[in-house]
Amino acid sequence: MSTPDRHFIDRRGILKSSAAALGSTFIAGEPAEAYPKNVNTNSSPSELKITDLRVATVVKAPFTCPIIRIDTNQGVYGLGEVRDGASPTYALMLKSRIAGENPLEIDRIFRKIKQFGGHARQAGGVCAIEMALWDIAGKVYNVPVYVMLGGKLRDKIRVYADTTESKDPRVYAQRMKERKEVKGLTWLKMDLGVDLVSDIPGTVTARSDLDKWDMEFVPHPLLGMEVTDKGIALLEEFVAAVREAVGMDIPLSMDHLGHLGVKSIIRLADESPTPILTGEDIYLKEGFQVLCENHAVGKIHPDLATSGGILETHKIGDMAWEYGVPMAMHFAGTPVSCMANVHCAASTLNFLALENHSLDVPWWDSLVEGVEKPIVNHGWIAVPAKPGLGITLNEDAIREHLMPGTAYFEPTTQWDHERSWDRLWS
Repeated sequence: MSTPDRHFIDRRGILKSSAAALGSTFIAGEPAEAYPKNVNTNSSPSELKITDLRVATVVKAPFTCPIIRIDTNQGVYGLGEVRDGASPTYALMLKSRIAGENPLEIDRIFRKIKQFGGHARQAGGVCAIEMALWDIAGKVYNVPVYVMLGGKLRDKIRVYADTTESKDPRVYAQRMKERKEVKGLTWLKMDLGVDLVSDIPGTVTARSDLDKWDMEFVPHPLLGMEVTDKGIALLEEFVAAVREAVGMDIPLSMDHLGHLGVKSIIRLADESPTPILTGEDIYLKEGFQVLCENHAVGKIHPDLATSGGILETHKIGDMAWEYGVPMAMHFAGTPVSCMANVHCAASTLNFLALENHSLDVPWWDSLVEGVEKPIVNHGWIAVPAKPGLGITLNEDAIREHLMPGTAYFEPTTQWDHERSWDRLWS
């Protein structure tokens, strides 16, 4: 074998000598700007494992909201929230299915558990876990969640909020005016259901034998309820009074019309120039795509705690954008889910406004720390720049508002060994 040419340059030697030279340069010259800053050197991402899932259920926020915490073997934890009014069981039943997984493999875990979600509150567990995984990832990589979604398109998020109803149009209008002038909202919402006028004869046609089962579990189109011309005229009086009070220079949304039949909904859509929207109870992107492809609605309205979580809702927004459909977001929970929504909204191009149901809950802001207060400031929420969702819990405030008979993130070992053959094929 021939002897290597003495002028032959060993690539490994170059790398070693270059590294040494670079290292000596950094040490001697201290050009610290070239180094990445704030790297979490205490975390080993490839070795990260989920070890626990616990729940703390807050009440009257204004609804019942189970907050979840996912723990890991490296001390990093993530916060998420089951949708308002849903059972924490939706999340707890998934504990054994995610234990031992690397929480940074968010899409993989989501694909594993998304079969356990469903429309409305049944998606609560899947979505809560997905939020918490993003919170962990942001903390590990030391970036806000919106950075991992591609970056933010806005620094603050517009908020709209519900307003306490009144069957007196003038009283309702005054309350709406206060939302604008006192709370500083730049987008208003009123609950304009047929219940405001249904006690007036001739406004709504309905079966006389409707019972509790019908009203709670029978789909609206099957109830045979229709609003009459008289009912529509009376509802118009509410809108006219509100517009007179707040002016025409502010968006005004209404929700929800009530348990009306398809004919009434179609009529209201066809005869009114007001865009209609839906979606707060739709799980996953596919249902929204049908609406957008057919331009069945003017806007979509996902609730991130139902639609599939942060990434899925971001995908829903991007899909809708392709069809020229903007996206408002439904939300009715604690600041935990609120911040998940904020990060998604900040990074989604066709976002319009985010709902909030807690403007009249005085202690709502106190549930978390680490963000600007008030959280909703004159109709806007500042997008946090801290890692993950950007919040920590105020334990004292959470404990003060726990559901009676429950504890603060008590052990959930009873869910450690839940097992079944979950695959959807043999």
